[in-house]
Amino acid sequence: MSSAQPAAEMPVVVAEIQRSGFVEGHHYGSVVALGADGAVEWSVGAVETPILPRSCNKPVQALGMVEAGLDLPPDLLALACASHSGEPFHIDGVRRILASAGLEESLLLTPADYPLDDQAREDVIRAGGAKAPVLMNCSGKHAAMLVTCAVNGWDLATYRDADHPLQVALRATFERLTGEGVDTVAVDGCGAPLLSTSLVGLARAFRALAVAEDGPERRIAEAIRAFPQNVSGSRRDELTLLTALPGAIGKAGAESCYAVALPDGRAFALKTDDGAPRVRPVLMAEALRRSGVDAEEWVDGEAVRRTGELVLLGGGVPVGRIVACF
Repeated sequence: MSSAQPAAEMPVVVAEIQRSGFVEGHHYGSVVALGADGAVEWSVGAVETPILPRSCNKPVQALGMVEAGLDLPPDLLALACASHSGEPFHIDGVRRILASAGLEESLLLTPADYPLDDQAREDVIRAGGAKAPVLMNCSGKHAAMLVTCAVNGWDLATYRDADHPLQVALRATFERLTGEGVDTVAVDGCGAPLLSTSLVGLARAFRALAVAEDGPERRIAEAIRAFPQNVSGSRRDELTLLTALPGAIGKAGAESCYAVALPDGRAFALKTDDGAPRVRPVLMAEALRRSGVDAEEWVDGEAVRRTGELVLLGGGVPVGRIVACF
């Protein structure tokens, strides 16, 4: 952003890096919280200017696919929303998505990669495996995109192109749910179109999914609620948080983006300016605490707060931490 912008439209300090009692650095970012009625309850930083939400967009893209005819069982629909860890059950699910339309794995245009999960990656390497498109964390979304194209008779080879009928349909859904026009169409790490919106728009979209009583929106929300491990992985902080918030939906993205919506309509979205992934769960835990969510009876408050604990080591022992300060 330009330094000429007013201070109110700039990211602010949202976390301190504390080591041995010394503040050695800061994370800058922006956070917004919507109330149950959908209005902004509080915010810090730049929450109305466009950002690239990265994989936080996936549940909204999955909604667009369902609206375009994608019909998957809940566990596979959750995987269509995922930045999965590449654990065996994830890879099996991606192949099941493709098989539902009789499609070959070779049609995936995800870049060849190893699994995100450390253990899963080590298992692949030890077994003599190599990087593969199906192992890439976005392969569930791409498999679902291919099936959606097959259902509609759209070209399979060009499904990532921004002007492809699939992507045009997903953009329309995205703009409807965020309530904002797309300012920028970038290219995501997986090669698919990446649509911009503000943090307010992102929170608004997740709220729409979380409060839906029926229709495709409800199907997406229920899939995430029933299979949160499919949306991330069995050893991820996102799974811990959603387990601690019964009925909530959420999705993390690259560059330290994060969106969570509660079943009563409250929603939270955040992003750090430096994109550091380590601070993302720290900030979401603090956002929930600031709104009093961790103290509510239906919430496992201890688990929520635990997702926000990030200890810094020195010589193998704790000597500091990263602390939210917005």
